[in-house]
Amino acid sequence: MNQNNDMEAPGGAWDVVVVGGGAAGLSGALTLARVRRSVLVIDAGEPRNAPAAAAHGLLGRDGIAPLELLRKGREEVASYGGRVVTGSVTAIQRDGDGFVVECGDGRRVTARRVLVTSGLVDELPDVPGLAERWGRDVVHCVFCHGWEARDTPIGVLGSFHQALLFRQLSRDVTLFLHTGTDLTSDQWEQLAGLGVGVVEGTVDGLEADEAHRLAGVRLTSGHVVPVRVLAVAPRFTARASFLGGLGLAVREHPAGFGEQLTVDAFGFTGVDGVWAAGNVSDLMAGVPAAAAAGTTAAAAIVMDLLTADARAAARARRATAAEVFSGPMEAEVSRRVLGVRQHGLDPLPGA
Repeated sequence: MNQNNDMEAPGGAWDVVVVGGGAAGLSGALTLARVRRSVLVIDAGEPRNAPAAAAHGLLGRDGIAPLELLRKGREEVASYGGRVVTGSVTAIQRDGDGFVVECGDGRRVTARRVLVTSGLVDELPDVPGLAERWGRDVVHCVFCHGWEARDTPIGVLGSFHQALLFRQLSRDVTLFLHTGTDLTSDQWEQLAGLGVGVVEGTVDGLEADEAHRLAGVRLTSGHVVPVRVLAVAPRFTARASFLGGLGLAVREHPAGFGEQLTVDAFGFTGVDGVWAAGNVSDLMAGVPAAAAAGTTAAAAIVMDLLTADARAAARARRATAAEVFSGPMEAEVSRRVLGVRQHGLDPLPGA
């Protein structure tokens, strides 16, 4: 397909433009396409879970590679007439009752409604060597990676909460206090009761073995503590900078993990025509929860479009009915019914 025309809507404007082609975006697009709504997914091609070997907890698809899941999802959306294109959305502006969506390469497209599923950015701790191992043996989610880490030495960087979570999977868990971690006396007692080791001091880097697998955590003292998996707690930030022109509300996650868009139970942002789903509005959502949120938001959008279409049809019908008694229409009815005796007048002599 011609790159200049791959975003062109069949009817001039898309019913819905979905910004982001992850689990939430593709699930939403699939739901919309299956009820014959025109839908365009614009995806930057930067899935957050791309470094991971597998996605877990997804019923019927547990263990599927994240990129394979997205490939299948794109195919399913396309099979119902939806379109998925590569692009980076840089701005969305209100245009009457709809929107203009702009991409970094200059392409623009109009939409009646917008579903934002742009995800989040992980702000990782500043530890040398940590980012390179992210998604493999440096992880954050016990539900995504815990089973694979079971019965191995697990390190936890500065998070009491994560120390408790990963203790379910292994008896060998070590909490590295690192910088700025303060434990209450009750937390110290809980860790001691569970047999979780606590190491004070700043982490200076990570050590790998000959097979390039994580082997240990190195402290500034030079001491290395053996671990095979390191759990960290990134700060999460919603990818929402391109939404500045819409006036959407952003709030801190209740547990303090980062910032996310504010939405209701159906993904509605409070701004007419705009919904959001997935990690952009729920920082802690895994793949199953993100997919479900995308479906829920899409169903709400369908109902909103149905209401708008029905009201527009009613207005058009009333306008047509009013035209029946217009001057030109009355004259035409008289001509057809009365012929030369229009309006009850007798024909003129010689007529």
